[in-house]
Amino acid sequence: MTTTEQFWEGFYLDKDQVWSGNPNPLLVREVSALTPGTALDLGCAEGGDAIWLAARGWRVLGVDVSATALGRAAARAADAGVADLITFERHDLGETFPQGEFDLVSAQFLHSPVERDGERDGILRRAAGAVAPGGVLVVGGHAGWPSWVTDHPHQDVVLPTTADVLRSLDLGEEWVVETDEVVRREMTDPDGGPGHRDDNVLRIRRRA
Repeated sequence: MTTTEQFWEGFYLDKDQVWSGNPNPLLVREVSALTPGTALDLGCAEGGDAIWLAARGWRVLGVDVSATALGRAAARAADAGVADLITFERHDLGETFPQGEFDLVSAQFLHSPVERDGERDGILRRAAGAVAPGGVLVVGGHAGWPSWVTDHPHQDVVLPTTADVLRSLDLGEEWVVETDEVVRREMTDPDGGPGHRDDNVLRIRRRA
């Protein structure tokens, strides 16, 4: 197995369920008003976003490097009654990328402690290339660690700004930026006190 596959397989095998099953709030905010079409969910994990999209009429291709995560996602899609609207594929996105063009390409929190140099930038450029004319690319990411964290075991993980992402994409005039924001989420810290975490989000539309 590749280092990336080993890391994420271990990550998911450590628990029976890692994520809540709810869709990412940034995706919900940016996509709820869009007309359903075809969607590519990069790093789909246990399927929360893909299932949410399918329940709203999108035809979704969900991809992840972890076979364990994909198996859970497929089972939960069946339980939710949307399995016929979702296809799951295993990809190490630094090595292989799904085929086709999509009305929506979603890349939510593609942060990895085992990311190779320039890998995320390359993945996002391929993601932009997979957006059909008139479609959108939605990129969500952490803008920093939670407010109570001063020493994180993965401090070397790169958390790019929206300006960093746009610079690496180097998009031409056929694209228009519709959302470019930092969004603060109020959270409860481990001691029960108030805390927060900042995330950033881009929604970029390819002109028809």
